[in-house]
Amino acid sequence: MSALRLATWNVNGIRARMERFLAWLDHHHPEIVCLQETKVEDSLFPLEPLAQRGYQVAFSGQKGFNGVAILSTAPIHQPLAGFEPGVDEPEKRILSATTHNIRVISAYIPNGQAVGSDKFAFKLAWLARLTDWLGQHHTPAEPLALCGDFNVAPAPEDVYSVEAMEGEVGFHPQERKALERLRNWGFVDQFRAFHPEPHLFSWWDYRAGSFQKNKGLRIDHIWTSPPLAALATGCDIQRQEREGEKPSDHVPVVAVFENSLG
Repeated sequence: MSALRLATWNVNGIRARMERFLAWLDHHHPEIVCLQETKVEDSLFPLEPLAQRGYQVAFSGQKGFNGVAILSTAPIHQPLAGFEPGVDEPEKRILSATTHNIRVISAYIPNGQAVGSDKFAFKLAWLARLTDWLGQHHTPAEPLALCGDFNVAPAPEDVYSVEAMEGEVGFHPQERKALERLRNWGFVDQFRAFHPEPHLFSWWDYRAGSFQKNKGLRIDHIWTSPPLAALATGCDIQRQEREGEKPSDHVPVVAVFENSLG
């Protein structure tokens, strides 16, 4: 039986990382890719080199900030930018579409900036909105994948130092509680289903040799509904993509499934 590979990657500017990104696509050939922080308005999204590689693309972007996309080797149906049809969200942070018979959501959850700030309150409200939206429009009984940069490390094993991170943005109790409420909608954390060991990260700051010291966080996730989780055969973080020239500060997370959804 053939495999279906589903990847998520905060590319930190798709045009700035295009050479790396295309080389990665050529090497791994994932069937579905969710991108975050594309940082490009829709009219300038680099479609041609992706089409040459057999990918259809749905995207929702803005200049210099945010931006999400879904790439697929199969047709993309019912793309929805934002939470509701016809509602133009000022921050392009969520995109959903159906492809390979899976409803796929690419999400870039707000960073929050500083505990107690307006942006931190916005982050918590955005997480609550996402959870409520899922409850209104989807069910755990359908094959669904929520992928992206969640900007929250769920558990102590997902941070380089609990002492350093406790109460900070990315590992604050309020964020973890909001994320747990989201997970309780019915999701399975694919990486943790296969890798219980600690200190495996998907993001490292560019500063202070964080990558070399492995001072990172696991904030990029692939969460799936139970019907899709039942088909999972593996999930890995591609740490090597943080090396070399002009890397993103995030690396891809790739889950593999039995391709038996039709």
